[in-house]
Amino acid sequence: MTCSPLCTSPAAPAASRVSAAPTSLPELRQAVDWAIVSRRSIRAFLPTPVSREEVHSILDVARHAASGMNTQPWRVHVLTGAAKGRLSTAIAAVDNDEDEAATLTEPYHYYPLEWVSPYVNRRRKVGWDLYGLLGIARGDKARMHAQHGRNYRFFDAPVGLIFTVNRVMQAGSLMDYGMFLQSVMVAARARGLDTCPQVAFTRFHRVIAAELGIPDTEMVVCGMSLGHADPAGIENTLVTERESVESFTTYHP
Repeated sequence: MTCSPLCTSPAAPAASRVSAAPTSLPELRQAVDWAIVSRRSIRAFLPTPVSREEVHSILDVARHAASGMNTQPWRVHVLTGAAKGRLSTAIAAVDNDEDEAATLTEPYHYYPLEWVSPYVNRRRKVGWDLYGLLGIARGDKARMHAQHGRNYRFFDAPVGLIFTVNRVMQAGSLMDYGMFLQSVMVAARARGLDTCPQVAFTRFHRVIAAELGIPDTEMVVCGMSLGHADPAGIENTLVTERESVESFTTYHP
């Protein structure tokens, strides 16, 4: 496994929250910046296993993410092997049945109900850029559906994560959840692993809850694929554009 300068053994003790930096500040900055900037949504994974110890190590770091009044609203379901396969099969059965799929509802609105520029433009661009790499033509609904369906196999990653939150929590907890998810993804990068956060799972909340025994008090926030990126996967060459700091920042002296 290729690791960043921050990579440690899964068995290594977690750093103290008040301990000194493990390396010089320039090296630390470079390593942290690398882990953040190199994070991308990977959509093709190798079958290389990721141990439970590695997953635990990642979550052990991510649990220190900030949350309002220390509410820590996250709940995580880790799926591997047969359990992951059963969930993927259950979702695919519904996804491939138009009548059944039409009965699905979102537990919350992730995307806007009415798209406006520039957000809709960015959404369309990343979609067509991905389909272009995969050779999927506009209007090819069968291949689009098949590609979208790969979400539910966690893009063949060895580990699938399902994140839930108690329904009594409000929008602020989803903000907290974003920080937790980012921490999971950055901690994974620091261990030479890749991820893909997936809101595609939310509309299958009913199916997921039945398969994993999730109580009615919880709702699915998103899923995530975790593993080693397949370097031969053409979809993994997609590098999305990012706006400059100047485009979204106003300084008030």
